Amino acid sequence: MPLPLVTEYLFSMDITVGAPQMAGKGPDGHDLRIVPVTGGTVSGPALQGEVLGGTAADWLRVEADGTAHIDVRLTIKAASGSLVYVQYAGIRTGRPEVLARLGGGEAVDPSEYYFRTAMRFQTGAPDLAWMNRIIAIGTGQRPPSGPRYDVYAVR
Repeated sequence: MPLPLVTEYLFSMDITVGAPQMAGKGPDGHDLRIVPVTGGTVSGPALQGEVLGGTAADWLRVEADGTAHIDVRLTIKAASGSLVYVQYAGIRTGRPEVLARLGGGEAVDPSEYYFRTAMRFQTGAPDLAWMNRIIAIGTGQRPPSGPRYDVYAVR
């Protein structure tokens, strides 16, 4: 008998991004785009703070049909001042015409595409040590302002 999957809402993360650097096709045939993360906010019952820009980015591999393979590394500065390293991988996919609208900067209802990530955290901060011991799932949206994730711990 399968065990149930239990999740707990932690926070929402809104990210701002800069212009992508187009690295071209990789050996696997995907277009590689390095998208700088320039900042953002984190708010929710388990964590509040800001996303720090400067050293954060998404190494985004995009298939010919527009499916995006997300590979992000960033730092959150919690309201307490503690730092949290965040690494996540995921997929954003949908019908080609929906992905083209997203790529064109349109606001597209999240129900029209699939956008999920698996997140891991690392911190030395005693107040956030619980984050070192969880895996989280992000349900993503891609409004014109930048990615938004609702983040849930898998319990």
